[in-house]
Amino acid sequence: KKLLLKGKKLKYCSDCGSSKIKFVTPEGDHVKRYICSECENIFYTNPNMVVGALCVRGEKILMAKRNIHPRKGMWTLPAGFMENAETLQQGALRETFEETGSHAKVIQPYTLFSLPHINQVHMFFLADLLDENFGPTSESQLVELHGEDEILWDELAFPTVEKTLRHYFSDKQKGEYIFREENITLW
Repeated sequence: KKLLLKGKKLKYCSDCGSSKIKFVTPEGDHVKRYICSECENIFYTNPNMVVGALCVRGEKILMAKRNIHPRKGMWTLPAGFMENAETLQQGALRETFEETGSHAKVIQPYTLFSLPHINQVHMFFLADLLDENFGPTSESQLVELHGEDEILWDELAFPTVEKTLRHYFSDKQKGEYIFREENITLW
């Protein structure tokens, strides 16, 4: 199985511009990687980190109906890929603002999911929604506060969102919010 960068074969070296790229196991390594034959730069591909927030306001959760692919038209918690030079919390709060237009304050790390089959790690924080200035953005068709009985469970975009919500409502009944780490091997 060839290792791909963003779903495409690497064709040019980003350091020297050479098209002499080989796909081999570097000496002392155990995984095939793209290596430039000219400058010998090794291109490592690593899992993408997805960060998000389960934002609580009173008895309700902030939910967004996706306006982008994948899973356009499905409901989710605000989340997305981390950017370089930001912390996990900064990424979760940035994604919350980008997808809902609202501000939140992180309370604690809440769920962490390893998804090796798609080379991703998803982390959600439990957060307080600081305002009700939420609304649609370029990334969200609709943004609403939902109680447990208002969540459209069959219309959730991702299993990690469903698991995070189910943990939250279970923890809410117990009055104790515990951190969870899980592996998900298939959707």
